[in-house]
Amino acid sequence: MELIKHYFPNLTPVQIERFDQLESLYKDWNIKINVVSRKDIDELYLRHVLHSLGVAKVIQFKPDSRILDVGTGGGFPGIPLAILHPESQFHLVDSIAKKLKVVDDVVEGLGLTNVKTTHSRVEDINEQFDFIISRAVAAMPTFVHWVKGKIAKKQHHDLKNGILYLKGGDLTEELEPYQTATVYNLSDYYQEEFFETKKLVHLPIKYK
Repeated sequence: MELIKHYFPNLTPVQIERFDQLESLYKDWNIKINVVSRKDIDELYLRHVLHSLGVAKVIQFKPDSRILDVGTGGGFPGIPLAILHPESQFHLVDSIAKKLKVVDDVVEGLGLTNVKTTHSRVEDINEQFDFIISRAVAAMPTFVHWVKGKIAKKQHHDLKNGILYLKGGDLTEELEPYQTATVYNLSDYYQEEFFETKKLVHLPIKYK
């Protein structure tokens, strides 16, 4: 939790309380469903919460922004970003129902009113969003195919509407077809060794 306060010093008391609650909520659920790997649960704030908030080092979502979190799993990156941006709307989607049960419980426990969840494949979501966020659920070409037609036309941010993708390793080959992609190294924002190979990819997608 100290990590979060260190990198995000301007949190409100409500945000601090919600981030603080995450550990007990996830630990309780992890006993029932292995939603976060056993080794990761002890480093929840580093490996999941702070990693998710890497998106917020590149962009601050404006009020009424609409963000789709694809393959959210246990609620990452959507839940930490929803805590940080209480006036933006987050739609968390996953094809595994038991994971969303955890997400729904965490959302309720935190009293978040800006998060909704859907048990579905992303292809079946017929809405449009400013940004589509995810943590490495597929190779970029596959992901781009999944989210086709889901980017809103109207721009609200300096960063163009599109995909914000948290990924690690060498992405040169995977991103070769996408000349408009920008890669941000999370090690530029965080000092911890865990982030040395972690990146955030922004891929603008034109409204079709």
